[in-house]
Amino acid sequence: MNKIARFILFDILKNKIVILYTILLFIISWSVLGLDNNYTKATLSLLNVVLLVVPLVSIIFSTIYVYNSSQFIELLLSQPVPRAKVWFNLFLGLSTALIFAFLIGCGIPILLYSSIETGASLLITGIFLSIIFTSLAMLAAITSRDRAKGIGVSIFIWMFFAIIYDGILLVLMFQFADYPIEGIMATIAAINPIGLSRIFVLLQLDVAAMLGQAGAIFRMVFGSGGGMVISIIILAIWTMVPFLWSLIMFNKKDL
Repeated sequence: MNKIARFILFDILKNKIVILYTILLFIISWSVLGLDNNYTKATLSLLNVVLLVVPLVSIIFSTIYVYNSSQFIELLLSQPVPRAKVWFNLFLGLSTALIFAFLIGCGIPILLYSSIETGASLLITGIFLSIIFTSLAMLAAITSRDRAKGIGVSIFIWMFFAIIYDGILLVLMFQFADYPIEGIMATIAAINPIGLSRIFVLLQLDVAAMLGQAGAIFRMVFGSGGGMVISIIILAIWTMVPFLWSLIMFNKKDL
């Protein structure tokens, strides 16, 4: 890891918000998994927490951190350091710190109380969501110099993927229920990283009743095994595309 990324990583790990985030995840995970003998039910409860809290904290904290680091970024760019290297190391430090916080907060209770397959799928989901929403935060921050506007865009991105998107998908399903649109709906369902993460874990659990319309169509089109592979590939694409987009904008932006 580069010196810039290490400096950012250790700086974030000492941040009180990140420490509180880690402790909160640990308490919730320990409470949910340790007090419920039904591991499937406990995993589903923890999954709902992860799908809401991890993206929200990742995108809000990362957006604020990028804005607060503007002078630090300008100082680095005054040195003979390529712009792409500065932006990549900022992304690497942010995402690594948030992944560490998630793994410490949720990883220990999951390893102690959950099965290997279920726990691994939940940890993979949390890692992907941390990286994806960090890259989305950097994209939101680079689009506007106004801190309030950038944070507002980040909140809207989280609300869109966590709440609004499922409502739009449900409306489309009811409107076009008489047409053979399973393939199209499976593709649309895969575009949402939060919804796709939920489907990925539920496919591992094989809880048919909990998949919902989008998940049921996704499994019907791709199957359980194929659906999990496709989910991983799409989540990997989600980790790269927003960051590369933000990198292009950062290289062109006049600081």
